[in-house]
Amino acid sequence: MAMSTGGGGRIKAEPNVTPMIDVMLVLLIIFMLVVPAINAGFQAIPPQGVNLKPHPEEDRDQVLGIDVSGQYFLNKKPIHNADLPRMLNDIYSKRDEDKILFVKAHKDLDYGKVLDALDIAAHNQVTMTAMITDQQPGTSSVIATDRIMMGPKGGKK
Repeated sequence: MAMSTGGGGRIKAEPNVTPMIDVMLVLLIIFMLVVPAINAGFQAIPPQGVNLKPHPEEDRDQVLGIDVSGQYFLNKKPIHNADLPRMLNDIYSKRDEDKILFVKAHKDLDYGKVLDALDIAAHNQVTMTAMITDQQPGTSSVIATDRIMMGPKGGKK
């Protein structure tokens, strides 16, 4: 507890904020660890590459995720694999343009399962599929037009 022992003989009580700061720092660390896991929706580590164009996700983008066990996730929400054709048909039959499906699959997933998902998409109103990959750590695209949305060191602006 902090007290002032200045002249005048009065005791001046001041709140001790050190425990409050300690608690806030612990909470900050907890949220920094928990929030990314909640936002991820599913655990898929996509393959890595070099010279990748950045693609910001827009509201209308549909992302099909496939985890290492082959489970499908549509826009980060788990779905039954058997429901994928119906859901894609419902989404893309209402669109006149922008019938693109982004696919983010785990790097250790059997490629045959990725091809199965692409085949389902092709037969259910999807006109174009795009695969999502991650940039290799420590690298950036050497093609100048690929870095339009990136900063000078390869990070986002």
